Amino acid sequence: MKRASKSRSSLAPCIQPFIDRGLIAGAVLLAATKDQVLAHEAVGYANLAEKKPMTPDNAFWIASMTKPMTCAALMMLVDEGRVNVNDPVEKYLPEFKGQMVVAEKNENHVLLKKPKHPILVREILSHTSGLPFTSALETPMRDEISLRDAARSYAMTPLLFEPGTQYNYSNAGTNTAGRIIEVVSGLAYEVFMDQRLLGPLDMKETTFWPDKKLEARLAKAYHATSDKIGLVELKTPPLPYPLSDRRRRPMPAGGLFSVASDVVKFCQMFLNDGTFKKRRYLSSTAIKQMTRKQTGSLVEKNYGFGWDTAKDKYWHGGAFKTHMEIDRKRGLITVLLIHHTGDWPHENGKNIWPTLTTAAVKLLTK
Repeated sequence: MKRASKSRSSLAPCIQPFIDRGLIAGAVLLAATKDQVLAHEAVGYANLAEKKPMTPDNAFWIASMTKPMTCAALMMLVDEGRVNVNDPVEKYLPEFKGQMVVAEKNENHVLLKKPKHPILVREILSHTSGLPFTSALETPMRDEISLRDAARSYAMTPLLFEPGTQYNYSNAGTNTAGRIIEVVSGLAYEVFMDQRLLGPLDMKETTFWPDKKLEARLAKAYHATSDKIGLVELKTPPLPYPLSDRRRRPMPAGGLFSVASDVVKFCQMFLNDGTFKKRRYLSSTAIKQMTRKQTGSLVEKNYGFGWDTAKDKYWHGGAFKTHMEIDRKRGLITVLLIHHTGDWPHENGKNIWPTLTTAAVKLLTK
């Protein structure tokens, strides 16, 4: 992968004011084209208490940025003709047969009815299935049960609305997609991801189970103090420890840890219309399906298969405000990795991403 000269780097200065104001502790920033990294920088601190500087190779829990990766893996099976996005989920996971939808609900009763149609694969990929965010079985920790058991718990949970009529962001939907990958491929979800996507893309530091070396580079996470004038550390991330323990289950909806230099490879594959370093991962048709609106005319929200999408851009974030975005018109990829949870203490926090993208656009035109 080509890299630009250091003289072109200019992302860190635009983020420094957010650190000076105490909005974030630090960040890793990256801007790239389809075949070149324009800038890969770090700013601020990975550990405030120790005044440990952030470095470009710091690791982060990318959480829901896992969703586009899981959907990409499923779309590989679609490309091979082994899955059809217009099929009912129950074709691949029979436990979903007979699932009901909530017709009425109040504090005294719940009335269920048969949905007009069973949930479709395309609906679990676009958050329009009616599945809830999680099931009761996933409380309190979401990575303590197998995908097989998680999928069964979703099948037993009534749908919140008629499939295809509303948008409801759902970890359950993406996790169900991960279970379909297992059943159709005959491989454990995490094995399929490693063999078909992460490994071939050379995303060597993207994993559900950080080893001790990667965990040592995991940036600390922070949220605003109660008086909104400082930062307080919290556990990174809110998952059972040790993070390397394989008894923790992989979460297709949000379990991956990664570094910016890995995330950009996934984005470059998309910007290259499904190819990376002369190897094709997804068809052009699959890329178009994933990155255009799939939420239907009845739903205002623009979401594809695993990506938020707009006319010229698509993107996804994570629970700790990590973010990746692809501007197909400009041919620009921007990655922001931070560990900050909760609401921003004031409106200035929401300007971090626009400030970074503005700097990346300027970098592109130098």
